[in-house]
Amino acid sequence: MVKRAVILGYDAVSPLGTDMETQWENAAGGKSGIGPLTRFPLTDEFPVRIAGQVGEWDASPYPFLSPRKLAQWASPIFKHAMLVTHRALLKSGVEITAEVAPRTAVTFSSAVGGQDAVLAADRRMIREGRMPHPFTNPNACINMVGGKISIQTGATGPITATITACATGVTSMIVGKMLLDQDRADLVICGAVDFPLVEPIVAGFYTMNGAFSPKEGQTPEPPERASRPFSVDRRGFVVSEGAGCVILASRDFADTHGLPYDIELAGWSMTSDARHFVAPNFDTVRRAISESILDAGIQATDIACVNAHATSTRVGDKVEFDALDAVFGKKIPPVSANKSITGHCMGASSAIEAILAMEGMKNGILPPTINYTPDPELRLDCVPEGARHFDQEFVLKNAFGFGGCNACVVFRKIV
Repeated sequence: MVKRAVILGYDAVSPLGTDMETQWENAAGGKSGIGPLTRFPLTDEFPVRIAGQVGEWDASPYPFLSPRKLAQWASPIFKHAMLVTHRALLKSGVEITAEVAPRTAVTFSSAVGGQDAVLAADRRMIREGRMPHPFTNPNACINMVGGKISIQTGATGPITATITACATGVTSMIVGKMLLDQDRADLVICGAVDFPLVEPIVAGFYTMNGAFSPKEGQTPEPPERASRPFSVDRRGFVVSEGAGCVILASRDFADTHGLPYDIELAGWSMTSDARHFVAPNFDTVRRAISESILDAGIQATDIACVNAHATSTRVGDKVEFDALDAVFGKKIPPVSANKSITGHCMGASSAIEAILAMEGMKNGILPPTINYTPDPELRLDCVPEGARHFDQEFVLKNAFGFGGCNACVVFRKIV
């Protein structure tokens, strides 16, 4: 049985800020959150010098984030996931009571997990000969993020880690919708978190020719200029960190409990490339886009705008354009590429971008794509002039991850 799934609340932290108001102001204003990489000391030989980092914030108002509570959870993924979940639930107005808890699911996940904790333990073993802390492995278990959130909230319904690399955030919402449709839950805590700024991960993306690096011999550019999706001079993504949480519920549950909503998850699709571990496949990307629109019960012409995956890679951006061109023809809607200002927050990116898309729907504003120099091969309206004001009833959100994981959703503004 298909149920109407509505968005009750959401929250995020990203390179744009640590509260939603600041993040939205920066997104709408086209202000980049990318700057120097400072998470670890950089040697002269280290090839990556910039990143999108989440700023410091005051944890004192949150007793569940006290130093004593977090002493065993060294990876920053946990405190940030718990923060955005807490704030999203507050905004939703939901109280997870003893009656609601068994029907509350958790699909919150991570693409990278707490590998930083394992790396720190490894270095300590080499340097000091000390055995790892007993919580080292739990820190690294990707499903532990959802586990911590279920403990935090008391949710005792289905729980799963929806790991689809860079598509993890959107996939968590799709799986949440599946649980609602199957009547296994009334409420779902969706989202994703990643804090991947540790040496092997950042350098690993560089050796894959994914992470941004300037041309050899070229004068270094300002960090905020580095991420330029769909641009003719794009040179790879900027590795970033962040977290986003979306509270999804059946419309019946929301109405029964008097909870307000103004956006629904109207359609979705997931496809698998079954072809290459990183290079996207046109046919299956196109299918994911077209099937999500069909699932929403609308025509392609009903889509007001697209929140693109657009990582700023040569191949990825071209395949996404080709797929949009195949679905929309010469009438591709305006496209906003949030990674131009946030960088690539890995699994959290699609959750954060979905949240920015929904914020734009509520405000009637489409954030710009900055650093854009038109590519003659990609005929797109990327809103380069600045935020554009117009009503958005249906918005398409694309997310594509390593391993050929494609996930697209259509959001509808309830008017």
